[in-house]
Amino acid sequence: MDQWQKEDSKICLHSEENSEEYFGAITPPIYQTSLFSFRDWDKFLEGITSEREHFVYTRGVNPTTKILEDKLALLERGEKCKCFSSGMAAISATIFTLVKKGDHILFANNIYGPALSYAKVLEKFGVEYSSVFIEDSVELKAHIKKNTKLIYIESPSTMNFDILDLSKVSEIAKSRNILTAIDNTCATPIYQKPITQGIDIVLHSCTKYIAGHSDTLGGAVISSYKIIDEIFEIGHQFGGAVMGPIDAWLTIRGLRTLRQRLEYQRSSVEKIINMLKNNPKVNKINHPLLFEGNKKKIYEKQTTGYTSLLSVEIDFQNYDELRSFMNAFKVFKLGVSWGGFESLVTSPNYDSKENLRDLEGRHISSNLIRIYIGLEDTECLLEDLENAFETLNK
Repeated sequence: MDQWQKEDSKICLHSEENSEEYFGAITPPIYQTSLFSFRDWDKFLEGITSEREHFVYTRGVNPTTKILEDKLALLERGEKCKCFSSGMAAISATIFTLVKKGDHILFANNIYGPALSYAKVLEKFGVEYSSVFIEDSVELKAHIKKNTKLIYIESPSTMNFDILDLSKVSEIAKSRNILTAIDNTCATPIYQKPITQGIDIVLHSCTKYIAGHSDTLGGAVISSYKIIDEIFEIGHQFGGAVMGPIDAWLTIRGLRTLRQRLEYQRSSVEKIINMLKNNPKVNKINHPLLFEGNKKKIYEKQTTGYTSLLSVEIDFQNYDELRSFMNAFKVFKLGVSWGGFESLVTSPNYDSKENLRDLEGRHISSNLIRIYIGLEDTECLLEDLENAFETLNK
């Protein structure tokens, strides 16, 4: 694992960059252009007939974006990467490419909500899906159908922090000729490399930890040459959800400090969790740091660290207490997403009957609060949390 860390540092900082090509500039330029010209007709034909390998039109391949794609492929130990304008664009393009009428998608445990909503939309085109909740990866066998084409997971998931044994998932799927895909955004390519565990496809919302500054959107898919070429041809080119060169450049900038940010945040989240463990209002803390038994063994086998996203189940007596708790924060911001410089807090409970039914169906507690620890001073965050809990005591 130490060797991985050394290689990852080189990838984040310098790999796939050649400053001699751009006048010795330390950072690569932003190739802000819609198209590329050719010196003769033969070169033009060569480019236009193999657009995925040549710079022809930025809707296909752009030099700035390609640097990012090559870095992410190396980080995930995959063969190739394609970037998109958002994480959801990467998800939808991947699923759209890989399934057809009559196929079945199996989603396991808590999945990013819009991904499930997209699968539901695909039902009108004859694509089936199931969403199941399991404790052990072996339980997947009971939910696989004859027409299952894709098993899609998050591990860890970003609400309850469920985990699955990736090598077991891969083994089960490969024995039935089923593709596997994982949303690896939470663990990041620094701490978890699912392809080395046998998973076929890795997806990321680059918006979060990878870019890290809450100023750009992006998504990525990493897999084999064959699968990425297919996604490029269908999901990317026909969907048109292109990552622009400026967004790619900002994400490259974020990658340079990814490891250092994660290390600082890991120190902060340890202190936050220690405080929460001693709070009588906290019923449960969901974070890999507190895994025990077999769950801990699985996590330590397939990851090398943990990030600063967690969730807690708090002893709220009613929705008014939840509202007061959320309104008490001064340093933490109320907002969606995570992975940037700013600490965030949110709740999936919107106090409607439809919302509460949805939470029950997704096995999410109505008293759950998701907390993201950013880059602020840890003591300030601790004080802010303590002040929020004081509103419950009052």
